[in-house]
Amino acid sequence: MYGGRLDRVDTLVGNLAEPRPAGFGFSDSLFRIFILMASRRLKSDRFFTTDYRPEVYTAEGLEWVDRNSMVTVLLRHHPNWPRPWPA
Repeated sequence: MYGGRLDRVDTLVGNLAEPRPAGFGFSDSLFRIFILMASRRLKSDRFFTTDYRPEVYTAEGLEWVDRNSMVTVLLRHHPNWPRPWPA
């Protein structure tokens, strides 16, 4: 399909062809790319940096954001999920 030329392989397809460590959903290379890009996205998002202040959000909104976590977001959208931790 690619004529034996690795430089013609789409990056994502190439990453999906890489073997995954046991128990992981994707390869080590794709994980490293994800980690690098996630931190860059957060650093460049003005709502997490320069505009994360009461003049942009309300004080109540900032408190609500600080009070929540990934677990509370998931449970808000999927309240019937079993909880493997104490309530």
